[in-house]
Amino acid sequence: MNHPVVRDTALFILRAILGVVFIAHGWRNVFGVGMVGDHSTITEFERFGYPNPSVFAWTVSILFMLCGAMLIAGVLTTAAAGVLFVLAAAMLYFQFARHGFYVSDGGMEYILVLMAGLLMIVVFGAGRASLDRALARFA
Repeated sequence: MNHPVVRDTALFILRAILGVVFIAHGWRNVFGVGMVGDHSTITEFERFGYPNPSVFAWTVSILFMLCGAMLIAGVLTTAAAGVLFVLAAAMLYFQFARHGFYVSDGGMEYILVLMAGLLMIVVFGAGRASLDRALARFA
């Protein structure tokens, strides 16, 4: 089925869901578990072996919220999805792959689904229901 309205609606729904998920994760990292303390985001990043965990934790958390909002609004959408894809790939490598496949074991199935959705946005763009499309008319 290659109907533009269906495709654009599906892309909008995908962008909105992924945007909410990434904003929620970034928000939780900063304001939920926080950045300091025994169970903080930075402590978890240290435990998983991320390079420079303090900088990486802040960078990831802020980019999750910023790029998530960009996905929802459809602003610089492919760039935002690309940044999130690269961050997710790093998390797959440092955190999830060593635990196998299943999310119940701390594995990679959830991050792979997020990466697949992000890849669809990188490949197919934001669709017509986006600020990218609206602003392109003025360029």
